[in-house]
Amino acid sequence: MGKHAELRDQLTEQLKTVRERLERIEKDRRREANALSPDFEEQATIRENDEVLDRLDEQLTEQSQALAEAIARIDDGSYGICRTCQSEIAPARLEALPRAAECIECASKRTA
Repeated sequence: MGKHAELRDQLTEQLKTVRERLERIEKDRRREANALSPDFEEQATIRENDEVLDRLDEQLTEQSQALAEAIARIDDGSYGICRTCQSEIAPARLEALPRAAECIECASKRTA
């Protein structure tokens, strides 16, 4: 893990930030700060906002999982190795997307 210690710290900080955002979204969804208005038009606006919060929650949850997995790969020594083909992930890819778990070729096949 020695050569990736600084990266691990950065990913850990990113994970903390993402989890804090997820907590704020959950509080908003539970309406801890603002109760639902009795005005139906206002409720419609708030419910539209709920849909946005749901999508943000999904994206941030995926990001949180990817960050946690990247940290785990650093810890177990498999960071930088494609989980699909077991080849080395290009350093440029890891620099652009430090949480990448697949080489560009395998990732491209999966999204095609």
